[in-house]
Amino acid sequence: MTTATLTGTAARVENAVKVYGAGDTAVRALDGVSVGFRAGRFTAIMGPSGSGKSTLMHCAAGLDTLSEGAAYLGDTDLSALDDKRLTLLRRDRIGFVFQAFNLVPTLTVAENITLSIDLAGARPDREWLDALIDVVGLRDRLHHRPAELSGGQQQRVAVARAFAGRPDVVFADEPTGNLDSRSGGEVLGLLGDAARRTGRTVVMVTHDPVAAAHADEVVFLADGRLVDHMEHPTADRVLDRMKAFDGAASHSPGPSDPSRPSRQEGGSS
Repeated sequence: MTTATLTGTAARVENAVKVYGAGDTAVRALDGVSVGFRAGRFTAIMGPSGSGKSTLMHCAAGLDTLSEGAAYLGDTDLSALDDKRLTLLRRDRIGFVFQAFNLVPTLTVAENITLSIDLAGARPDREWLDALIDVVGLRDRLHHRPAELSGGQQQRVAVARAFAGRPDVVFADEPTGNLDSRSGGEVLGLLGDAARRTGRTVVMVTHDPVAAAHADEVVFLADGRLVDHMEHPTADRVLDRMKAFDGAASHSPGPSDPSRPSRQEGGSS
């Protein structure tokens, strides 16, 4: 993807390099990745374990810094921000959905949804919140606490919280990992619906072809590089692409071959 095609995106990285460690133990988790995420689109990031997909999300979201290259939110260069301004940017312009729901058990659904807004001392946009509550289907659960909800309902609360502050981008890291297939499908459909109806960008890291099939597009990483892009994905097409990665790996030199560099991501995938 060229620099020209990255313009007009809600978030992007250009020639992104991330190196962990130094010298002989250095691991190149990202190796010159350029990719943009368009507004109103739901994009899935996929790749084998150790491909760099979680590192890409963390750097694009300002949770980690690049070794080389640049990460932008709109026209804002994240590397130009000090820690305080980066923290404020994440609070005001980015939403997060994680595998763990991370709800506060003593707060109601309504209070959990507006938590980040309340902590910032801001006034919520009631019209926006009212529409969002209908999108996620929580109107009859607003006064319940997390323990009174199913796992799927709790993740719906987490999705609503991520969108509540009207962020430019919502990043989701394996958001259905703790859910059964039915609840997971509902949450994935919700993420896509929320992106299209609110004009926000959703970027999801997943290892699951069925989950990726809910996205508008999928970008594939392997060995820290962007290797493929798929519009209108289906589970079968994504699975076939992932099998191709496995086939390539099975024909690569074995771990004992000194010509093959060791790849890992310091726990990220």
